[in-house]
Amino acid sequence: MHLHDLTIKSFGEGLLRKEFSALEITQAYLNYIADKDREVGAYLNLHGMEAIRSAEAVDVAISEGRRIGPIAGVPVALKDNMLVDGSRTTAGSKILENYISSYDATVTKKLKEGGAVVLGKTNMDEFAMGSSTENSAFQITRNPYDPKRVPGGSSGGSAAAVAANIALAALGSDTGGSIRQPAAFCGVVGLKPTYGAVSRHGLIAMSSSLDQIGPITRTVEDAAILFKAISGKDEFDSTSVDTDYDDVINPDLDDLKNLKIGLPKEYFISGLDKKVSDGMDLAIAKLKSLGLKFEEISLPNTKYALSVYYIIMPAEVSTNLARFDGIRYARIPDLEIKNLKDLYLKNRGLGFGAEARRRILLGTFVLSSGYYDAYYAKAQKVRTLIKRDFDEAFKKVDVVLTPVTPTPAFKIGEKTADPMQMYLSDIFTIPANLAGLPAISIPVKKYSLADKELPIGFQLIGKYFREKDILGLGQYYEKL
Repeated sequence: MHLHDLTIKSFGEGLLRKEFSALEITQAYLNYIADKDREVGAYLNLHGMEAIRSAEAVDVAISEGRRIGPIAGVPVALKDNMLVDGSRTTAGSKILENYISSYDATVTKKLKEGGAVVLGKTNMDEFAMGSSTENSAFQITRNPYDPKRVPGGSSGGSAAAVAANIALAALGSDTGGSIRQPAAFCGVVGLKPTYGAVSRHGLIAMSSSLDQIGPITRTVEDAAILFKAISGKDEFDSTSVDTDYDDVINPDLDDLKNLKIGLPKEYFISGLDKKVSDGMDLAIAKLKSLGLKFEEISLPNTKYALSVYYIIMPAEVSTNLARFDGIRYARIPDLEIKNLKDLYLKNRGLGFGAEARRRILLGTFVLSSGYYDAYYAKAQKVRTLIKRDFDEAFKKVDVVLTPVTPTPAFKIGEKTADPMQMYLSDIFTIPANLAGLPAISIPVKKYSLADKELPIGFQLIGKYFREKDILGLGQYYEKL
């Protein structure tokens, strides 16, 4: 079986039928990474020996007749802001270039307990700040569909790895669209779960009230399988919630046909790229063929979402990144340090990239005396209004359908000189983070790397902890 034919489900079935071993597939992925990733640049580091040992353990369990779970042996890539014990974790930043994790993130632990094989760590925008993966301190990741274009960000490495068939699945983190936007650009599936559905323990924090870990996969069914494996309550994350997700796989079509889908008029705007607009029409037509009903809705405070996000997020960034001072976690080597102030200034000045410095400065400003009430406090009030818009909409509909991005993947370097244009890439994804809602990006059709056609995705936003609605609709959409 070719790697590009595999899904998590088909891999598990083939493994149990002994059509191949976990070790054979893991070695095939490692070999393909060595050959292919020079073009894509998805990985920052590989865990070759650890991956082989994990795969061998799964094969031993099968040979001994022990029961294995649905993710056993699955070759998975992790965004490089998730800790793996004993592994380098940089968050795409020079300031953490030499940092070695001392424990596993909860999602890493759950993957290992489920028997998954961690292939390595993927590239990302520094501290997850970006929409193109061009802000990484180490390399630029390229879109597998067109190497002159970005894969999206900040989880661009994870999305590109899945799209290029150099990982069967991956995990990313989503603060304002960082799973869904690169998934749309790379023609794969990206799920941002409800805030609190997946533990953030061991995720290097960017914006703690917005961050959420989720899967990036080839199919919606795979996303459901991986999401179920990593979700749940965690004693190390007080925001995590104990919720039963047994119903996210193999949903009931009769239940799904009763769902009503809302189309917010504020999202279907004249500025949409024609390819995106045509993609939305295609997705809506396919869902209507399932017998689903649609209704136009209004989310009037959506127009403030981008402004609110770029006040709240930098404020939390400035707080979370204060810990990287060159003392506790890592230090830029070979600095001539005269005193403590010199250490702070040189380590942070040389360690953080331009985008990280921009957001730290902006966040420090909006939290400063005399500006807190004018900016941060007001933004939090408007955030509440955005949440209420969704609450009202969900009294009429069960799911909201929107575009993921205003355009297909843009060219490398096209927007780096204009931060505002870059920020607008997340205009459709940010509201779900501000409200804490689950949302998924699904390709409007099955794309092939050989066709060189730029992928388009559509977004489904669901009610709190109702991932089964958006995952269920997505699974039936794929079967069409």
